[in-house]
Amino acid sequence: LIKIIYLIGRSPARIAFAKPERERSEGMQQPVLVLNTNTKREQGRKAQLGNIAAAEAVSSIIRTTLGPRSMLKMILDPMGGIVLTNDGNAILREIDVSHPAAKSMIELSRTQDEEVGDGTTSVIVLAGEMLSVARPFLEEKMHPRVIVMSYIKAMDCAIETLENIATKVDPNDEKVMLDVIRTCLGTKFVRRFGDLMPQIAIEAVRKVTTEEMKMKVIDIKRFIRVEKIPGGFLEESKVLQGIAIAKDIINPNMRRKIVNPRIVLLDCPLEYKKGESQTNMEFTKDMDFEQALRMEEAYIKQMCDAIIAVKPTVVCCEKGVSDYAQHFLIRAGISVLRRLRKTDNNRIARAVGATIINDPSDLTEAHVGKECGLFEVRKIGDDYFTFFEECKDPKACTVMLRGAGKDVLNEIERNLQDAMQVARQLVTDPRIVPGGGAAEMAIAQALVRSCKTIQNIEQRPFEALSAAFEIIPRTLMENCGSKVIRVMTELRAKHADGKEPVWGVDGNTGEISDMAKLKVFDPISVKMQTVKTALESSCMLLRIDDIVSGLTTKQQ
Repeated sequence: LIKIIYLIGRSPARIAFAKPERERSEGMQQPVLVLNTNTKREQGRKAQLGNIAAAEAVSSIIRTTLGPRSMLKMILDPMGGIVLTNDGNAILREIDVSHPAAKSMIELSRTQDEEVGDGTTSVIVLAGEMLSVARPFLEEKMHPRVIVMSYIKAMDCAIETLENIATKVDPNDEKVMLDVIRTCLGTKFVRRFGDLMPQIAIEAVRKVTTEEMKMKVIDIKRFIRVEKIPGGFLEESKVLQGIAIAKDIINPNMRRKIVNPRIVLLDCPLEYKKGESQTNMEFTKDMDFEQALRMEEAYIKQMCDAIIAVKPTVVCCEKGVSDYAQHFLIRAGISVLRRLRKTDNNRIARAVGATIINDPSDLTEAHVGKECGLFEVRKIGDDYFTFFEECKDPKACTVMLRGAGKDVLNEIERNLQDAMQVARQLVTDPRIVPGGGAAEMAIAQALVRSCKTIQNIEQRPFEALSAAFEIIPRTLMENCGSKVIRVMTELRAKHADGKEPVWGVDGNTGEISDMAKLKVFDPISVKMQTVKTALESSCMLLRIDDIVSGLTTKQQ
């Protein structure tokens, strides 16, 4: 008896002819179809080696962008715009990849950029090499768990080494801060402009530093705004003692310059209330419509009277301001800005000492901002900018960037963001380690010494990982065009006894140098984050033994 089985799924119904019961019991059991036939699946060693190949491919893309002699990448984005940069994160976020392991690698760069700002290229190069050195062990059929356990032990050793070679510095010493930020920007586009960008980064970070519960809090994302204005010279870039926003006053009769302004900030509309979706009004007499208009006007007048009562000279509103409200405010000599972004309003509040109010009837003298010395509207290029300057102690600021064109300004902004993040890391954790591959080389030699204490099978991956850390100094040499084998041998000899961890690679010449004399330093938090992120992601990718892609034929 032949049974007909209908397998109904996302794919069209198929007919499978099953064997008779007796034959099935005597022979082998029929395979059970669990997954849709359209799904792509990779298992075991094939999946692991595929992940390693994907990680190596991502790593090779940005390997040439490491160091002062790095190359730039030009990327055409989907909208037709051009990105010119050597910033690892900026390159990888523009690249569209389909392999899941490659997507995971790109996330590492984004995490590094958000957490510490610097080291976005190093983390990808390091993670790619860590996976690459694991390939021979997988081909020898060593269990991935053994490799992972060895890598976790190595991470503890690497972090301990970084702690030992770190030097504590004074975050208030501007000379040390400049040395560290110069190292960060030494590989970037803005290094040709000298100390201008490092000075701007330090000044901006110091302005927004606050202390909460005996801890320094620096929120760059919320309280430092970078305004990019094409035109002029880069030397004209500066940090304002206050805030600038790309807005103009809403009426030409309002004052464009006010000394010692009294500022009120609102996040409610100064116009009659509009219905959410639909409003029905029923009129029975001919005067009812006029009465409704009078009620709306009375409502607006009441709000304006409440504002005028505290005698402000500038009102900033996040919502709309009606013509009727403008009439009352102009008569009172008040300049008005409307439809500000919430983030801009928050920055103004921090800079001028005002409080954002939701209902004008709640306004009191305490809510008025009085710490601003000058309110002025100026035209820069083709746009009008409103300046709140000469603030007494602003805890928010605006950085004005001038430059030749949009592409140049975008790259300068990316470099400045990295510099500000490094300055923030140095203020929160004032310890530095030598740069130029010296820290990685010290970790590599520490791993070589420590692996002799491991007696079991975990010793080989532990030792192989020391070679992976050498990829950073080796890449710096390759990008300079120096003799890699000779210089690497010299560098290993310097680090062999672990007493000279300051020797690294001079990124400009490709020769080994004393990083303390060259003043090439990195904050310890940047190096810690690089090592932890690279090792943990390598461990995660090595533990994957099955990749199921749920794409149907149409999606592919």
